[in-house]
Amino acid sequence: MKSRVSSAPPNGDQRLDADRADPTPSPQPPAPSAWGVFLITDRAQTNGRPLLEVVDAALQGGIRAVQLRERDLSTRGLLGLAEQLRALTRRAGAALLINDRIDVALACDADGVHLPGNSFAVADARAVLGPQRLIGVSTHAAAEAAAAAQSGADYVLLGPIYDTPSKRAYGAPLGVAALAEARSLTRLPLFAIGGIDPDTVRQLSADGIAVIRAIMSAVDPQRAAQALLESFSPQRNTEDH
Repeated sequence: MKSRVSSAPPNGDQRLDADRADPTPSPQPPAPSAWGVFLITDRAQTNGRPLLEVVDAALQGGIRAVQLRERDLSTRGLLGLAEQLRALTRRAGAALLINDRIDVALACDADGVHLPGNSFAVADARAVLGPQRLIGVSTHAAAEAAAAAQSGADYVLLGPIYDTPSKRAYGAPLGVAALAEARSLTRLPLFAIGGIDPDTVRQLSADGIAVIRAIMSAVDPQRAAQALLESFSPQRNTEDH
């Protein structure tokens, strides 16, 4: 789908030449089991930098999955930003997921949606999105992760594992034991979220990690993405626990 870039992107974001012609076919995005590190956006954590600039740097650092999660934007503003991110992620061969907004995901031709725990049922989202697009679900207990898998989700986020400001509303950190329990209940791709950095990532028994601040607030988002990817190995992290 051709990107329709807003002439006044939200938060003062600059166009990164998202529509420039490129004769090289875009690589296909990997499946969730191969993402490793899943980036979730937050314009409030970029330290004043344009969101597109930070995400583009993260993609250059190897990120292959991005969730657009800017819940304060109007529908028009969100769609304009989504279309610009769609162009960036497609060129990088990365998946783009839209938080909660099935309409925006379809309009920008995203790879799927990510559903908060209080959002649509997976079956209802699947009826609209069809079988090809991805559906992820946020969960806050091992039993919820298992239920999401049984409902037909393609991957699950579980957290917060460690303390983090963005997840304090969901209660105390679950700890690494919750990951091990969830892993015993489902083989669906499982992503840990909450307070994760290169120092804590090796303790996690998960298929991947989801981060916001660790990349969005980093002085060098490209290097931060590389460091997380180097620290996290899905095979090692699932086999060592």
